[in-house]
Amino acid sequence: IVTRVGAKQYLVARALYSEDSFAEEHEKVCRPHKTTLDHVKQYFKCDAKRAKNTALSLLPIVGWIKIYRIKEWLLNDIVSGVSTGLVAVLQGLAYCLLASLPPWYGLFSAFFPVVIYFFFGTSRHISVGPFPVLCLMIGSVVTRLVPDEGPPVNITGFEGLTRDEQRVLVASSVTFLTGIMQLAMGVLQVGFVVMYLSDTLVSGFTTAAAIHILVSQLKFVLGLQVPGISGPLAIIYTLEIIFAKITSTNVCDVVIALVIMVVVFIVKELNDRFKSKLPVPIPIEVIMTVIACGVSYAFDFRVKYGIDVVGYIPQGYESPIAPNLHIFKETAVEAFPMAIVGFAVAFSVAKVYSVKHDYTIDGNQELIAFGISNIFGASFKSFAASTALSRSAVQESTGGKTQIAGVLSALIVMIVTLAIGFLLDPLPKSVLGAVVIVNLKGMLMQVREIPYLWRRDKPDCVVWLGTCIASILLGLDLGLAVGLGVELISVILRTQFPRCSVLANIRGTDIYKDRKDYTNIIEPKGVIIFRIPAPIFFANIEFFRSKLTEAVGFNPLKVLRKRNKALRMIRKLLKKGDLQWTSVSITDISEDENWNADLPANISVPKLDLHSLILDFAAVSFLDISALKGLKTMLKELIRIEVDVYIVACDPYILEKLHDCCFFDDEIKPSIFFLTLHDAMVHVLEKHPECEDKNTQDDTVKPLIVFR
Repeated sequence: IVTRVGAKQYLVARALYSEDSFAEEHEKVCRPHKTTLDHVKQYFKCDAKRAKNTALSLLPIVGWIKIYRIKEWLLNDIVSGVSTGLVAVLQGLAYCLLASLPPWYGLFSAFFPVVIYFFFGTSRHISVGPFPVLCLMIGSVVTRLVPDEGPPVNITGFEGLTRDEQRVLVASSVTFLTGIMQLAMGVLQVGFVVMYLSDTLVSGFTTAAAIHILVSQLKFVLGLQVPGISGPLAIIYTLEIIFAKITSTNVCDVVIALVIMVVVFIVKELNDRFKSKLPVPIPIEVIMTVIACGVSYAFDFRVKYGIDVVGYIPQGYESPIAPNLHIFKETAVEAFPMAIVGFAVAFSVAKVYSVKHDYTIDGNQELIAFGISNIFGASFKSFAASTALSRSAVQESTGGKTQIAGVLSALIVMIVTLAIGFLLDPLPKSVLGAVVIVNLKGMLMQVREIPYLWRRDKPDCVVWLGTCIASILLGLDLGLAVGLGVELISVILRTQFPRCSVLANIRGTDIYKDRKDYTNIIEPKGVIIFRIPAPIFFANIEFFRSKLTEAVGFNPLKVLRKRNKALRMIRKLLKKGDLQWTSVSITDISEDENWNADLPANISVPKLDLHSLILDFAAVSFLDISALKGLKTMLKELIRIEVDVYIVACDPYILEKLHDCCFFDDEIKPSIFFLTLHDAMVHVLEKHPECEDKNTQDDTVKPLIVFR
């Protein structure tokens, strides 16, 4: 390599390589390929080292507790744990309303999963517990099986239970099933499923969930009695009932909710603006809740104004219960999206903090951690846990270093549950509804992504809108399925109809770019370079065929048929004596220059200017059997009309597959494959020197064209 530093140029002199010549000159390492049986044996192979690593991976606490810096981290974890615990208490009560359960069960969900995650989780910063979207999904299942009005679904085990007890049984059972699914996915190492939920899909889904949550909280803010409705168009029916009862609005509830929302919103904005100057964010939700409790108790809002309050909160924890297998059958379809959504949200938040604080998280271990957390929590009547973005932000921004902060937050929740829960008796539910609505700001503001997506990536915008609209109208479970369908369709369409292009050489270089984008280019006469920017498979092989036909300007099959027809006519004329022999024999007439020459009257054959076609396979990642057959047919049609075809930059595994599938024969030979595009172009110019651009004869330019 000769490098000229001043001009920042380099020249490389090497031999011209096809795939065959390169393989002959450079010996390749022979690597034995593992069979499926080998992979299975490797997976189940166990030795002392692997057993130790597995044990440590199942208990990540062992890894980070050994490096815990007591003097540097403990105080931060204590401050963070207390702050997060106060928020967790309030959010546990508030989000429990979304699940259509008595509020104190939210405290159970803010305690049991946190304790289990402390031992099994790999994230040090997320706050495990109720998540509003997940709570709403549970609430839709609860209200479907145990509606506000009318009898519950006929399920064995409901006998002798009150409506609230039936709902708790449903919530805990579906949570148990969700935990089993998450644990199974973690054990089977399928944490990659979250990759199918793109950021765009999650954004549209959570925005729709925020709208559902907003509508579900209107009945508490307005002080109305609205039955819980689930299923498609539930949000429309709920709004219809709310507007029908709007004249019965409790003015006191509205005033309380508005005051809470305004104050909390303003202080949250101040927290964001001055977060660098504040030691800890102002826990405004907790402060306003305490004030609202005191005012409600002092002025007896429940009696004087008919306000719906939290009411009696029993002290202590309830005895564990077994899940109901009949409920498993009724809720299996809803439990799976809950398992995926709960894990996807928690994993995405955990990933952000792990990058920020420079440590790794394990997706499969996170599935195991949440699976065990939900199974254990469901046994003690908590509902499905994930992580709330706002609560995790409090835990991280207040200085939390490890999950010790999470355990301390659970300790605060336990104190409220065991000792001081009775103080929350007079708390108006409109306060909880207002707190929930204010915390929806982040999710609702995601609508601002629509103009950006429309300008930058219209298919992604369609995924966002499709997921959001479907989730709003059909419900979150069906909406998520529709969103996945739209996302997969968009991926299929992008690979099925990619942007193919014809390349040209940038003058004086070995670089090839789309000829439409540059002016100083070289396009040798009779040569076309066609770039295929996607995998080739059964769904897009015909598309590539049509694009290639468009690029070369003719249909090779039609040309071949017309040539064969012309040959038959010439033979017939010779036989009749209407045509005389010349020095050129019929066998020679298939030569390209003869087909382009003048033919006898009444015989017309398309004249071709193309003699070489180069296919750039650099972006082709795989080739299936259907595409392989279609490609072989296309190449044979071109070769039979005397067009030389070359394939460049082909992936070694694709080349190996072509050999295995008997792709090559007397017409299609391995010699058509070249290492690089420039190698193939130089080969073409050597074979057809008459087509080389006369400007390339310049001595300063030619070396860059001949050598790479």
